[in-house]
Amino acid sequence: MKSLILYSTDHCALCEEALDLLFSMPELRGLALRVVDVAEDDSLLRRYGERIPVLRLSDQEVDAPINRAKVLQLLGP
Repeated sequence: MKSLILYSTDHCALCEEALDLLFSMPELRGLALRVVDVAEDDSLLRRYGERIPVLRLSDQEVDAPINRAKVLQLLGP
């Protein structure tokens, strides 16, 4: 099963918008979604802190702003 990871943090409007978008997309049914708070891990904060939200699938990532087109491109054919 494919698993999406959304790197995020609290009080981030773009992160909340990305999460709302992901929950609204029927194309993502059947995929697991894990939300990771980068503020809880110094290495993740260094890697993603200025780029959040970041959506990851396998070894591919899309940065903010996350929109439907970017998510569909990440999913591929």
